Amino acid sequence: MQRWRDLAEIPEEWGPSVVTIGAYDGVHRGHQLIIGRAVARARELGVPTVVVTFDPHPKEVTRPGSHPPLLAPHPRRAELMEALGVDAVLVLPFTKEFSQLSPAEFVVKVLVERLHARAVVEGPTFRFGHRAAGSVETLTELGRTYGFEMLVVDLYERGAAGEAFSSSLARRLIADGDLTGAAEVLGRPHRVEGVVVHGEHRGRELGIPTANVEPVPYSAVPADGVYAGWLTDENGERMPTAISVGTKPHFHGTQRAVEGYVLDRTGLDLYGQRVALDFHSFVRGQEAFDTLDALMERINADIAAVRERTREAG
Repeated sequence: MQRWRDLAEIPEEWGPSVVTIGAYDGVHRGHQLIIGRAVARARELGVPTVVVTFDPHPKEVTRPGSHPPLLAPHPRRAELMEALGVDAVLVLPFTKEFSQLSPAEFVVKVLVERLHARAVVEGPTFRFGHRAAGSVETLTELGRTYGFEMLVVDLYERGAAGEAFSSSLARRLIADGDLTGAAEVLGRPHRVEGVVVHGEHRGRELGIPTANVEPVPYSAVPADGVYAGWLTDENGERMPTAISVGTKPHFHGTQRAVEGYVLDRTGLDLYGQRVALDFHSFVRGQEAFDTLDALMERINADIAAVRERTREAG
């Protein structure tokens, strides 16, 4: 799959394509439906599929400080898109100047002149251009002028409440510690990526060494608690892991930390590695204990629960 970080990186000889545009944070099941329709239409037309997205998140430019929690960094999104059959991802630098483009200017500059769009595929609520003035109706009208078709894909609904799958729904569930619900929206366990750094080494002193993970900035970190999940190292090895998020109240901590204890592994050195933590399910909340023995008893029970859950999940 080709990955471009600017319009100038698109090959001069690039021909017609099918395009879909959006933040696509998380590449959740609603996104997967839209991208899947784009890929299918591209194959019908015999042309490649291109996803256009932005960095930083547009909200951070239009309203500094309002960047939403990040469900997946751009390299991870690209991996997920490639697995769906996407041929190229264009990550456009979202600047103040770029945000001033009118819907028609955006269409001409990106879709017509550079990507030669034959079709554009979006969800029903898609907005674009200066002050989000453009809609799918705008794209339909501009498509008649510039020779591309507009396809609108309805989003999946979730459960009896019929709430559409969305990044905001996934973020809310993650913030509440409902990782089972988040996985339903995402179509997979929520992942937090980051570099393993040195912590207080308290786990090592207790005989339960943990990897202290410094998350990618803006990451959507689950609510404080203990979770069952997996750690994947730089070599791609995926290992059952008890994950702790919080301030370690038993030790009167004040700094929030994300740590993973890899089950049944000794001598594992992950310092400096960028790893991924996949959250399967909530085990319990953070709490302080009357004694160290009580803490250790609970940790051992947590480990047993994590071992059982990850074994069942496969």
